[in-house]
Amino acid sequence: MLLAIDVGNTHTVLGLLDGAEVVEHWRIATVAGRTADELAVVVQSLLRQHPALGADEDIAGIAVCSTVPAQLLEMRDLCRRYYSTVPTLVVEPGVKTGIPVLTDNPKEVGSDRILNALAAVHLHGGPAIVVDFGTATTFDAVTSRGEYVGGAIAPGIEISVEALGTRGAQLRRVELARPRSVVGRNTVEALQSGIIFGFAGQVDGIVDRMARELASDPDDVTVIATGGLAPLVLEESSSIDAHEPWLTLHGLRLAFERNHPTA
Repeated sequence: MLLAIDVGNTHTVLGLLDGAEVVEHWRIATVAGRTADELAVVVQSLLRQHPALGADEDIAGIAVCSTVPAQLLEMRDLCRRYYSTVPTLVVEPGVKTGIPVLTDNPKEVGSDRILNALAAVHLHGGPAIVVDFGTATTFDAVTSRGEYVGGAIAPGIEISVEALGTRGAQLRRVELARPRSVVGRNTVEALQSGIIFGFAGQVDGIVDRMARELASDPDDVTVIATGGLAPLVLEESSSIDAHEPWLTLHGLRLAFERNHPTA
């Protein structure tokens, strides 16, 4: 099986893939300063929970991407020290993905965004827009030829809620849940309305503008949602066509297969 690890700014998602199937997954906090040895304790304890894994030898490959440079260094050390005989792929600039990156500076595009584009093209074809609801809400545009051409980055849902609670003297953190109606009858529901419906409106607005730039017929563009917070706005957005919660993990698998075809 392939162990895929997606290190994000807030959370790290780990997945076990048997072919194209995600058979197990875990989400842990991304902790700045966590060492390779500490990561090994966490990773190995999680792997032991899966009944299909009898031993570390059952891991046939490891694929890693990270938006946190310091943690990427530790992930490299983890693979080197604890899985030295396992084929490993660290996705970074220069790694073959099959996705042409047509931006002003391709090296500054996050590896997770390229992997999302790769998986989106593989699963749904192009043109496509990937909306990733993470620490930031990112929008990534892929042409009909499978080219990554750029995107947009907006503050994420949790970041916005935290900022509102910090800067608003009479406001507080609330549960991220759909309120009874758009017109909130109390402060909690008013905040929930602004968060849930506000972000859904943001998604629909940006997707509409982006789709008109991507294709002569915007209806030809497939809009794919991913990321841990995607379920919050799925039912409120009119533009999302598909929900792929493990899109980055599938991208890691596809990149691994391209770089280690015999593993």
